[in-house]
Amino acid sequence: MIRLAAMLYSLIATAVAGSAVIAVLAAGMISSAAIIYAAATGAVVAAPVSWLVAKRLYQDA
Repeated sequence: MIRLAAMLYSLIATAVAGSAVIAVLAAGMISSAAIIYAAATGAVVAAPVSWLVAKRLYQDA
């Protein structure tokens, strides 16, 4: 399951981090620190999300 979670992380992290960066930019915070924090937060949040998705996929199989 760890391999599936790692592969899913590469997809989920880009989607979550990208969405966070777009949300920060749409809010008008155009400083580089805000963009970096949003991307880092998205990458951190994506780790448990990818684990939960992999777990759910294994339960259905």
